Amino acid sequence: MSQISYYTEEGLNKLKEELHQMKTVQRPSISEQIAEARDKGDLSENAEYDAAKEAQGLLEMKISKLEAVISNARLIDETNIDSSKVLILSKVKIRNVANGMEMEYTLVAENEADLKAKKISIDSPIGKGLLGKKQGDLADVQTPNGIIKFEVVEISR
Repeated sequence: MSQISYYTEEGLNKLKEELHQMKTVQRPSISEQIAEARDKGDLSENAEYDAAKEAQGLLEMKISKLEAVISNARLIDETNIDSSKVLILSKVKIRNVANGMEMEYTLVAENEADLKAKKISIDSPIGKGLLGKKQGDLADVQTPNGIIKFEVVEISR
């Protein structure tokens, strides 16, 4: 059963670029390596040939998986996002109630999460705790160290 994944336009374009790179650059490169190794003679004792064939198999598997992900991808319509409560693609400023530290994150689909870019998954503990909350609400987030309370300070797009 294939699983539908939700992407922003930017995230889906990154996947398509990666697939294009695999098909137009990596695939021909591996084919060339196989041809060079084949030209060196006896294939039964040719480690280069075996390695290139294995790399080709792995690449084809990656291409197949990525094609399946792209075919089941759905774009998120960013124009209809309600900013009165925390949803996917909401930019949320939160305050840790215990220490007063403020953080700002954008909630994204699991496959687009990037902590360096302050994008957290809606499936992460913080993401799950914030979903559906409104400005001023408190969210209890389950962490390995126990429950942490966050206040939703601001919601934007």
